[in-house]
Amino acid sequence: MTVRTCIPWPDKRLRTPAEKVEEITDEIRAIWDDMIDTMEAMPGVGLAAPQIGVMLRLAVVDGSQERGRAVRLANPEILHASIELRPHEEASPNLPGVSAKIERPRAVTVRYLDETGTVNRRDFIGIEATSVQHQIDHLNGRMYFDNLSKLKRNMLLKKARKGGV
Repeated sequence: MTVRTCIPWPDKRLRTPAEKVEEITDEIRAIWDDMIDTMEAMPGVGLAAPQIGVMLRLAVVDGSQERGRAVRLANPEILHASIELRPHEEASPNLPGVSAKIERPRAVTVRYLDETGTVNRRDFIGIEATSVQHQIDHLNGRMYFDNLSKLKRNMLLKKARKGGV
């Protein structure tokens, strides 16, 4: 298991939709393990494979207080999202030093392949719902700041270029 380097914005891979995972293999499980190590080292509550330059639809999410409860997701897709929104300050290790308050559905139901290759459905609530949506954005070639108005997005990117001050 290894802590991987997060690729820096504006690397074009961060704007490229990731490829579907056809089968859960030992190689996929090893990538997930590295992703969890990388997420814990940040520390963060989630990570998508494209953030470390792996162009597969893989994500990990752990919003638990005690940690060590990461959910491994392959090909995650949102089946249902709550109407109620939850604001949360989001950031990305691919664009360090800046963050923005984003409103996303408070709860989501997600279908995904788990580490055994089984199709699973799970409800994510609160911080984990925010994180799983954030990771799915990455898998689709989107960054969290794409959810901001053009003006706020431009201000955030300008601040990032100046070093996040």
